[in-house]
Amino acid sequence: MGFSQALSGLSAASTNLDVVGNNIANSQTVGFKSSGVQFADVYAGAKVGLGTRVSAVLQDFSNGTLESTNRNLDLAISGGGFFRMSQNDQVVYSRNGQMTMTADGYLQNAQGARLTGFPAGAGAGAEPVELQVPSEALAANATTGIKAEFKLDSNEASIDRGTTTFDQTNRDTYSYANSATVYDSQGNSHNVTMYFTKTADNQWEVRQSIDGKMAPGDPDEDGTAQFTVGQPKPLTFDTKGQLTSGMPLNFNFGDLGNGTDPLSVDFNLTGTTQNGGEFSLSSLTQDGYAAGNLVGIAINSDGSIMGNYSNEQSQNLGTISLANFRNPEGLKPVGDNAWAETGESGQALVGQAGVGMLGSIESGVVETSNVDLTRELVDLIVAQRTFQANTNSVRTQSEVLESVVNLR
Repeated sequence: MGFSQALSGLSAASTNLDVVGNNIANSQTVGFKSSGVQFADVYAGAKVGLGTRVSAVLQDFSNGTLESTNRNLDLAISGGGFFRMSQNDQVVYSRNGQMTMTADGYLQNAQGARLTGFPAGAGAGAEPVELQVPSEALAANATTGIKAEFKLDSNEASIDRGTTTFDQTNRDTYSYANSATVYDSQGNSHNVTMYFTKTADNQWEVRQSIDGKMAPGDPDEDGTAQFTVGQPKPLTFDTKGQLTSGMPLNFNFGDLGNGTDPLSVDFNLTGTTQNGGEFSLSSLTQDGYAAGNLVGIAINSDGSIMGNYSNEQSQNLGTISLANFRNPEGLKPVGDNAWAETGESGQALVGQAGVGMLGSIESGVVETSNVDLTRELVDLIVAQRTFQANTNSVRTQSEVLESVVNLR
């Protein structure tokens, strides 16, 4: 019995040395989780114990330190959860977010596991798929609305339309002008000029031209007017200088040529005021843009992958999915910094970063191993002493047996 006790101790100590050695070997492995050995005694009805055994090797899923790399495809989870990845037709889970982009746009790690997530516009309730960054250019978008806020000078003299006809080339026929860029359906830029004219106290009118042409339009070679902007739109202010006219105002620029769609733009002046002081433009935005090529991606804390284009536009290309488990310690290690779901872990709870028990995603950082080298070195010494003690137990049992055999 003494030999079996000592041999069980040697076996358990050997396993402990293996676990500690594996922890030390992976102290620099990104996303690695250290393990610890749990022992149990063996009795089996005997008065004296029959030795020991390894009852479990449990993993420590506490978070490692986040370390900056300044590389936007290096990702880490700040909080709970795992990256959900596809590898060799199997779904695996990992805390290692060192990603690269393949030639066909997939995000994968050095082991070939591809990041999964929700397609753009599908939301977190959709089935996760392998995320692929499209290489196609962002199509042009025609302007449909302009939002602007002006400060008009209430001290400006009124212009009588009964005696003065508007002429865009004559500054004396309007009070103030400013310009904006708009885009047609093919992404061609056009210059829209807004002309403001004070016609009476608290009464203004606004006109618009496009590329220098306005109603009734400069005649083309065939004598027809190509551009139809319409009549001037009235603007009314109250006694405190606040705009009271209904917004938005619609300007129909018609067919701009080159096979583009007719351009119609809503002009929203909400927030424009009439006060004493010089004319000024407070803000100006419009929703159109030219076509653009993908120049890079950025990953937000909620996991959304934003494509950045050469036309200074951004577009959501998909959202990284995260997963968590009721019992992470029940996950099965499959190597390559990954784990697989088991019956003990429970089914994966998949969702979007920052929601519920799932942490946020940090870009430009990685999660270092949670191995505490100082503690592991101490554990290594203890495991070594335990192994030596069990070796001494075997030696002692051998000496006792030899003494019994040599009795005369």
